[in-house]
Amino acid sequence: MRYWWVNHAQTMRQEVDGGYLWSPVREAHGARSQFYDNMRRAAPGDVVLSYAAGKVGRVGIVSDYVISAPKPEEFGNIGVYWSDTGWLLPVQWLEAVFAVSPKELISDLAPLLPTKHSPIQPQSGNGNQKAYLAEVDRRVVDLVLAAARLPTANLLAAPTGTAADFATTLDDVVERNIQRDISLDETVREQLVRARRGQGVFRKRVLDFEPVCRITGLATPTLLIASHIKPWRACGTAAERLDGANGLMLAPHADFLFDRGLLGFESDGRPIFSSQLTDADADKLGMHVVQRPPPRPLHNDSRSYLDHHRMNVFIP
Repeated sequence: MRYWWVNHAQTMRQEVDGGYLWSPVREAHGARSQFYDNMRRAAPGDVVLSYAAGKVGRVGIVSDYVISAPKPEEFGNIGVYWSDTGWLLPVQWLEAVFAVSPKELISDLAPLLPTKHSPIQPQSGNGNQKAYLAEVDRRVVDLVLAAARLPTANLLAAPTGTAADFATTLDDVVERNIQRDISLDETVREQLVRARRGQGVFRKRVLDFEPVCRITGLATPTLLIASHIKPWRACGTAAERLDGANGLMLAPHADFLFDRGLLGFESDGRPIFSSQLTDADADKLGMHVVQRPPPRPLHNDSRSYLDHHRMNVFIP
């Protein structure tokens, strides 16, 4: 279990109401950020402290692994300089509302804060400007919860709200926007909606590129799912959503792992497995014992989509 502190003054209300955290993948000028990369390190059961307007006011439990997701519509004009696609982390926020000032605890907090990537300044207790999701010591959480007089036992409730739930909701939002887009003719709108489910023209185009499951060797079309490499909800154009190079034909269990970021592929076709997929679970799914077909390099037109999957979907 890990412990996290999120600075989200701009988006706290939307994220708490929605049951999630959302961040861009990179900073506005393109640099990597440890605070954003931490979104991919968080795991179900982790504890998160919410900090905004100078106070820690909520505590939540991570309910599933991160997914690639568009910037939430409810953000409106907040973060206009942020990229349109980022990472969404499902969090079950507990109902208890409190107001603990780090400044009032700073003499006890300071020695416990990380020396790098701290969410607040150890001298003043002010929030660090660029900090978003920061890993902290459990003693930081214990200290804050003790100040809030919140029993730690309240954190033992099983979290709800999975990444799959959020993915479905986000896909529904994108589908509604497509249905309302008068710049697209009716045929294209229908093709895009069917592509969400791996059907129609998208499936036919993927079969031209990838007729066989790269994990199982299964080649029976009726047993395979046309899976988007760059997620359907994260595609920026109709062309990306219908591009056969943006797809793999996978057996159902491989499709699930690939979509959840627990399975990925190198450019030479070798499968890679997330550290979050335990060997025991992988064995039960047949991932390690299946007679896999020889690796085949992915088509050149698929490389950019695969790069997106490794950078934004796959969980290292």
